Amino acid sequence: MNPIPRFTPSRWIVVVVVPLLLLLLGGPVLAGPVDWREVPSSSEGQQWWDAGSVRRTRDGTVSVLSRYSLRTEDESPALGTLVVMDIDCDQRLYRDTQKNGLPRFQASWEAPADDDLISEVIDAVCSSGLA
Repeated sequence: MNPIPRFTPSRWIVVVVVPLLLLLLGGPVLAGPVDWREVPSSSEGQQWWDAGSVRRTRDGTVSVLSRYSLRTEDESPALGTLVVMDIDCDQRLYRDTQKNGLPRFQASWEAPADDDLISEVIDAVCSSGLA
């Protein structure tokens, strides 16, 4: 007679937590080739956006994968940061919904203010016609 399988913590995570996270985060992300497009650099650093990741969201905004590298004082190469941004093209607002793969729940909408890199990304993505 075979014993009834027990729900160990690792099995519980696989059966309950992983599907819940996939549901909350919008399903699995399919990896594919990226089409990085650089915006003009500024005194702050460099920034790119991935044309292949541009998607219209349910609320009518645009989601895009972006990466940036800030300038360092000694000019050493920076690793950079990956960000999933939501952009409201009509109001010229953005919010970072993920940073280096970590979700930022309830991220607030922000104006780019004096950040030339973010302003350039908003302009480029909104005028690209991809969303």
